[in-house]
Amino acid sequence: MWKGNGKKAEKKQSEDKKATAAEVMVDRLIDWGVSVVFGLPGDGINGLMEALRKRQEQIRFIQVRHEEAAAFMACGYAKFTGRLGVCLATSGPGAIHLLNGLYDAKLDGAPVLAITGQTYHDLLGMHYQQEVDLLSLFKDVAVFDQQLMGAGHARSLVDAACRAALSAKGVAHVTCPVDLQEQEVEEDERSKKNVPGHTSEAWTPPIVVPRATDLQRAAHLLNAGEKTVILAGQGAIGAREELERLAELMAAPIVKPLLGKATVPDESPYTTGGIGLLGTLPSELAMEECDSILIVGSSFPYMEFYPKPGAAMAVQIDRDPSRIGLRYPVDVGLAGDAKATLQALVPLIVRRRARGFLSESQKRMKEWRGLMRDRGTRKDTPIKPEVIAHELNELLADNAIISSDSGTITSWVARHIDIRGDQLFSLSGNLATMAPGLPYAIAAQVAYPDRQCVAFVGDGGFTMLMGEFATAVKYGLPITVVIIKNDTLGMIKWEQMVFLGNPEYGVDLHPIDFVKFAEAC
Repeated sequence: MWKGNGKKAEKKQSEDKKATAAEVMVDRLIDWGVSVVFGLPGDGINGLMEALRKRQEQIRFIQVRHEEAAAFMACGYAKFTGRLGVCLATSGPGAIHLLNGLYDAKLDGAPVLAITGQTYHDLLGMHYQQEVDLLSLFKDVAVFDQQLMGAGHARSLVDAACRAALSAKGVAHVTCPVDLQEQEVEEDERSKKNVPGHTSEAWTPPIVVPRATDLQRAAHLLNAGEKTVILAGQGAIGAREELERLAELMAAPIVKPLLGKATVPDESPYTTGGIGLLGTLPSELAMEECDSILIVGSSFPYMEFYPKPGAAMAVQIDRDPSRIGLRYPVDVGLAGDAKATLQALVPLIVRRRARGFLSESQKRMKEWRGLMRDRGTRKDTPIKPEVIAHELNELLADNAIISSDSGTITSWVARHIDIRGDQLFSLSGNLATMAPGLPYAIAAQVAYPDRQCVAFVGDGGFTMLMGEFATAVKYGLPITVVIIKNDTLGMIKWEQMVFLGNPEYGVDLHPIDFVKFAEAC
């Protein structure tokens, strides 16, 4: 959901012909509701940094220790707020460092704007220091990828970039030659076709609802089923009421891929929890036994956990029509906003008399929760990570924001951290990269200073960007970081042994005293 702050930059200097391109750009970000930029200074963005300095009462700059973290923070900020995340890096190496975090945003559908520096505009192609062809480098990751051509270009370029990132829920990239950042508006001779002020910051999120005939076809198919599963992914977040209403009508268990963990609380009587290697047995059995499936806002990649092709009738709701039928042979595709489409679908669904499928799933889920409780309360030593996760779960506030990493830590967060109340949760879902757990928590705390923000991470992922702990300390962010320390890359070790039967190799980590590290920060 778009939540711009609705504030205009106060008497902005960019209304003056003496305003620089950088000033115009920063003022325009403020107009778009941007209140924070994550980044690392460098001489390739001196003009932009000066514009930010002059406007620090209106837009906050969070200095990171590594540009990759800035991109992760922008991604996490976008995921947790629904607003545009913005990161900033200097030319050459600074821009290159952003890429992993930007691919995280691309693959998980988070709207992020990356602004990078570039060498002098009239030295491009001259092998000048830090010159990298950034437009080519960012071509794959970005839905919008352009270079600033002068001060007269700045306003419309920012408008187009912000609109593209928000509309496509992807990455927009703008690179700015260092000399042009300081060019004043009056110094830039516009082309005859460039009418000043021809763009605006007006933007509304598209709330698309499928045609009535398609909704009726979908309802007819679902009403014909007897054992329906709802697969609710990240795109269904915010549609809890509608999902549970449909689950009640169809006596359908709600299965949640990991990015959809917060779609409905884990205490909901309708959910069987996660799916996949990190999922629950009740979810796996429900998917195997169903005769119909409703996929909402999910492109869950592991096809072996879907019903066998042809074994179940399928309806899929997705905002992106290109995702429909991507994982399973769908009978009816509904291209539209998840919440609005579900609201239109609910009145067409007839309450199912046969409730046995849901009842059996609930019975299995009760047994599964008992098993997880037993594993989370073991008293043997050394202490098991499930116990730490179980105890952490008890300490989380009902509106906590939880982030995690990729690795064995993902197993513990998936199975032993129960979403409840207004909690939010995320990690790197489709890129499945290590390291975003800490940056996500920092971004969450910046966005929500009064909420409990917790990073539940492994030692492997944490050490990749552990310098960002100093960032949290610098800005007085009261995040909580829980590290499962086993001195090994656990998931990789497991994969080496299980997938190919190889002996473990190259996975042991040198021990670090994280308490002393934290104290040193």
